[in-house]
Amino acid sequence: MSEIRFPLASIDDPEAIEAGRKLFEGPVDFLKGVVAMSGLPPADRVELCFAGRSNVGKSSLINALTDRKSLARTSNTPGRTQEINFFTLGTSHYMVDLPGYGYAKAPLGVVKKWQDLLKSYLSGRPNLRRAFVLIDGRHGVKAVDEEIFSLLDKSAVTFQCVITKADKVKTTAQEAMLDQVRERLSRHPAAFPELVLTSSNDGTGIADLRAIIANLA
Repeated sequence: MSEIRFPLASIDDPEAIEAGRKLFEGPVDFLKGVVAMSGLPPADRVELCFAGRSNVGKSSLINALTDRKSLARTSNTPGRTQEINFFTLGTSHYMVDLPGYGYAKAPLGVVKKWQDLLKSYLSGRPNLRRAFVLIDGRHGVKAVDEEIFSLLDKSAVTFQCVITKADKVKTTAQEAMLDQVRERLSRHPAAFPELVLTSSNDGTGIADLRAIIANLA
């Protein structure tokens, strides 16, 4: 049997799982919202970011990871997150919620400003260890996602795809969705060779993702 490219992450190391639990059980605080590169905090710790199409579930995932109901604001209105939002994980990590890309209910000038800020951040943050690109499990990779994949390739930023809303995907449709994601990722050299399947509702993959993030230190 040939090896699956981009297999699903399954952390079977109890120490890694415990390290992830401890990291997210510790102090987690909103630090600041940034609207320009000049407002970024010092690049003095490991940094990871979450990127994804508007309404893909970034805020819900951050809340699930931290086991806090309202650390990150959630909304049914795509494009509500208009800033780069920084959170501190203890004293070792910055966790960053990026503005949603793609569709947004905002004037074109505002959308362009968000897009320019996103590109500047991804291209110029020296301590950014990994970008987690969220993909809605109901829809798979869209053209706008591949634009971000290509930007991360050019910026030499390793990115890992996190499939969200896994609980909303029927088992019969899941393999086809994963095959589509894998095929698209195979074109991108900066893609980390492992997927994370998650659900903010039922907790699927949350412990694995915590462990992956803790291991970035």
